[in-house]
Parts: sequence; structure tokens; C-alpha cells
Amino acid sequence: MKKLLALLLFFTLAAQAQDKQPYQLYTKDGKKTTYKKLLKKSEEAQVVLFGEYHDNSLVHWLQLEFTKDMAAQKYLVLGAEMFEADNQDELQQYLDGKIDQKALDTVARLWSNYKTDYKPIVDYAKENNIPFVATNVPRRYASQVYKQGIESLETLSDEEKSWIAPLPIPYDGTLPGYKKMMEMMGGHGGGENMPKAQAIKDATMAHFITENIKDDYVFIHFNGTYHSDNFEGISWYLKQNDPDVKVITISSVSQKEVSKLEEENIGKADFILVVDEDMTKTH
Repeated sequence: MKKLLALLLFFTLAAQAQDKQPYQLYTKDGKKTTYKKLLKKSEEAQVVLFGEYHDNSLVHWLQLEFTKDMAAQKYLVLGAEMFEADNQDELQQYLDGKIDQKALDTVARLWSNYKTDYKPIVDYAKENNIPFVATNVPRRYASQVYKQGIESLETLSDEEKSWIAPLPIPYDGTLPGYKKMMEMMGGHGGGENMPKAQAIKDATMAHFITENIKDDYVFIHFNGTYHSDNFEGISWYLKQNDPDVKVITISSVSQKEVSKLEEENIGKADFILVVDEDMTKTH
């Protein structure tokens, strides 16, 4: 009997060792958690910032599933870094069925991986009458900040300013994310203009999220994970707009092993999505 129990234990452990898991969720302090708990906490939020790796197939799949599951429990508003504010009219025309995908491709500045990675969520919003907000600053203005400084935005027309967070935007160059950008520049190039160009994106996305928060709705926003990691970026600006806003952040990270959260990834977000580093890239 003892030999039989020992044999069963051996095969159980062997099976567990061979079990390949593509992702694992963790809490902010590095403890394993579940997708069910992520949903429950997100249902209590006003805003969920879903930080992504732009080319990760599993992250995009989970974003779509998360949206569907949240929609089953809450009214939603969706938004994304991948749409710039001056393309809101074109995006809305597509959602309303006034133009088709071919026309949207022509009139909007879609990312090269739009059809594989973002179209499924946009189409889900269209099919289910879920508002979808183009939140990002038009890239030409971020480029302008990098080349000419943030003060140059004051020269824009009123229409152009309507696509940007209200000026002047607050900026804290001591925030670790912006400070790291400065260090990476090594004093070359645009100097402090580089993190300020990042800040105008973060501030603008936070502005349009704030403008579209509704009572009893959850606003799910999709953005590069660096725009919300460590509760900075968009999250920081949301708190500047409203200190009481309830925000849940999700960070995506890639590790060789998903069974334990690496030290450098602890504390990045309320929930940390660890994806196997060999996961298929979409582009």
C-alpha cells in the first residue's frame, strides 16, 4: 500500500512538473492570485488601466476576454492609447455603422497591428453599443513637444487644443518613470523634452478618461504598460484630476518562469500579469 501511495505521489508530482502554464496573475506584493479575483476588484473600480505589451498575443486575448466578462457584470466605457483624439469622429462613425473597416483604414491613423490586436475589441464594442474613446494626444503634438518644448503647444488653435489635456499641464520631473527617461537620454537630444513628450500623452489620456467617467460604469483603458506602471503616468494624472477616483492598474511583464514573480516586477501595479517569455508575438 505504501509503495502504491509513493508511486501515485511520484506521478502526480511529475505531471505537475510537466504542466506548462502560459501566464500567472499576481497581486501588488507578489502573491499569486486568480482571474476571478481580478474581475471582482475591477468591478469595484471606476477606471481600469490595462497595461499591455503591444505585440503580445496572450495579453491581447486576455484583454478581449476581460472586456467580455466585465461587460457581463457592469456597464462599460472603453478607451485606448491606440486611437488619437482627433480621430474620435472617424472612430464613432465606424461604431455607428456609417463607415466600414476599409474606410476607417483610410481616414484614421490605425496602428500596423490594429486588425490582429485591437479590431476584435473595437468590433465587440460596436456589436454591443459600448462607447469607445480615442484618448491619446495626436502624435504630431508629442513630437512638437520633443522638438520645441511643451510651451510651444500654447500657439495651437482652439480646435487643436481640444485634442490635448488642458494647458498648462502639471509636470513632475522627479517621478521615477520620467526621471529614468532623462537618465536614458544622458543629457543628449531633447533633454527634459523627452519625458515631457511622454507626459503630454499621459496627461491627455487621463484627461479624456476623466471626461468620460460615468456613474455605475467602469472605464477600461488599454495602454502600453509603461504608461501606467508603478502608479505613475496616466494613473498619476487621473489622481491629479480627481484624488478620489478609484483606479485599478494591471501591468504586463514577461518572464522565463511564470511560477514566481521576479523581484523587479513586484509593486508595479495592483495586478501583475506575468506571461511566458516565449509567447507568440503578433508583429
